[in-house]
Amino acid sequence: MPTPIRTTATRKLRTLLAALLPLLAALLVAAPTAAARTDAADAVPTATLTEVTDFGANPSNLRMYVYVPAGVTADPAVLVAVHWCTGSGPDMYNGTEYDTLADQYGFVVVYPSVTRSSKCFDVSSPQALRRDGGSDPVGIRSMVDWVTRTYDADTDRVFATGISSGAMMTNVLLGDYPDVFAAGAAFAGVPFGCFATTDGSEWNSACANGTVTHTPQQWGDLVRGAHPGYSGPRPRMQLWHGTEDDVLRHPNLGEMIKQWTNVQGVGQTPAATDTPQTGWTRTRYGGTGDRASVEAISLQGVGHNLYGYGMAARVLTFFGLDGGGPAPQPQPGACKVTATTNAWNTGLTASVTITNTGTTAINGWRLGFTLPAGQSITSGWGATYAPASGAVTGSSASYNAALAPGASVSIGYQANHTGNSAAPGAFTLNGTACASG
Repeated sequence: MPTPIRTTATRKLRTLLAALLPLLAALLVAAPTAAARTDAADAVPTATLTEVTDFGANPSNLRMYVYVPAGVTADPAVLVAVHWCTGSGPDMYNGTEYDTLADQYGFVVVYPSVTRSSKCFDVSSPQALRRDGGSDPVGIRSMVDWVTRTYDADTDRVFATGISSGAMMTNVLLGDYPDVFAAGAAFAGVPFGCFATTDGSEWNSACANGTVTHTPQQWGDLVRGAHPGYSGPRPRMQLWHGTEDDVLRHPNLGEMIKQWTNVQGVGQTPAATDTPQTGWTRTRYGGTGDRASVEAISLQGVGHNLYGYGMAARVLTFFGLDGGGPAPQPQPGACKVTATTNAWNTGLTASVTITNTGTTAINGWRLGFTLPAGQSITSGWGATYAPASGAVTGSSASYNAALAPGASVSIGYQANHTGNSAAPGAFTLNGTACASG
């Protein structure tokens, strides 16, 4: 049964239900049962973290927490958010922004929670590293199935993300269940199978230290071996890692890139390399836009605790959850941007016009640009800007996300400057370079 974790206006809800029950009973007599989209006996209170029990097969006694936004969409997407060692589902809920992003975009978030003493997920046992072999992946699959049944969720839009132990589990879930998960995002993890042990130990020091290396083919074979005979599409993967990670060392990022590019059947040479934020190096494989087959972000000088505010939004962009699903990407030369500034003393305003010069409509856009040195955005309109300086992304608002071929949208921002009040010199739209107007 679901058990609310945060307090809600329970008495008001009960009063409302008491008034509605007679009407509902009458409707049920007249309407076919197949008309209901959710199972009312299972649906959880909205806008509050809730524990669900008896959700299905659960061989390792995981606990399931779920967050359903008040504005959950029809056929919602599902995001599985997996916690770190010593953490819990509620910790992951409180320590990340996925619930507030769910409020904005209408998807359902599942927070698995370990009950074993280490509070680490099993990513090392033979049972965990094969499809339906037992242990934690089976329980998490059951959680996804529960949400799918209860909310008629979109089985083509199920995603996983995790931090540390949760990042390792993200790799495992995508290997065990390529037919369930469309994409994953792993923050400070290791490749699928890297932590494998046969002595019951949960820890693999060689892997943690970054000394386990294989060829791309060998890494890919480990993933394919988890579900022999599967020939369908494979999940896309986004990888995050700090260069100074002293728990799961940085060489693991290179090994994960080898693994998932091989699984995806794309080359080892990046199709695109950029710096979305100071100190970050992002490489994309198999594509240059926001939905590349594999995307890796290396954070210079950052340790194991790399997750920070704003990164979840970038995860949603990679998944395609920040605009109701994957948006068609503009092709090279399919956009044009005109930017002017009006400056005074140490301040300026910038006016920016974006034009879709392609032949395909854009539904949800992200404008990338780099501010001149000394400039810092203080406010803006028509888009959400982050971060305030350096390599900035302006994300569309709900009212101007759609750009038909030939259509334009005007946005702008106010910024401080230390002498250089020029407009940015180059722009990208959803990862594609735009012509300047």
